Amino acid sequence: MMTLPEVIERKTQHYVYVPFTVRMDQMQKPADEGFPQIFAYLDKHGLEPEGAAFYNYRRINMAETLDVEAGIAVRSPGPEDGAVRAGTLPGGRFMTLEWHGHYDALEKVTGILIGWSRLTNQFFDMEAKPDGDHFACRLEIYETDPSEVPDPKDWVTTLSFKLSDA
Repeated sequence: MMTLPEVIERKTQHYVYVPFTVRMDQMQKPADEGFPQIFAYLDKHGLEPEGAAFYNYRRINMAETLDVEAGIAVRSPGPEDGAVRAGTLPGGRFMTLEWHGHYDALEKVTGILIGWSRLTNQFFDMEAKPDGDHFACRLEIYETDPSEVPDPKDWVTTLSFKLSDA
């Protein structure tokens, strides 16, 4: 189940993340390695998350590699530590879509969001380059923790793409 896409305003947000460059068949790596590092970092520095964990796709070349960050928003970041980095997610207009179900369907759901963007002439803040599509911000936000909600049909994920200001 999914909701209709909507355009929302997001404020800039501090976040901490672990960057990865992976092939499509390694997409589980950021979750397996990145999220535990981030939660250990939060505990070590006494920081509270400001929302759900997410992937932020920075560059996508489906035939080769993706630059992706496993991250979480925080009120204010601590120092960079090990593989954990600090950054700021941009504010502005975002096109979002909420999906209820297993993560495996997100490629199809992403296609729907891309189609809606084209249909409504609202374009993502991204640049096509020879090494792939570079996004200002493309979030896959995991609203549900599978360890707390065992039935995949009840999982909630939000896709959120920054829209171009032009």
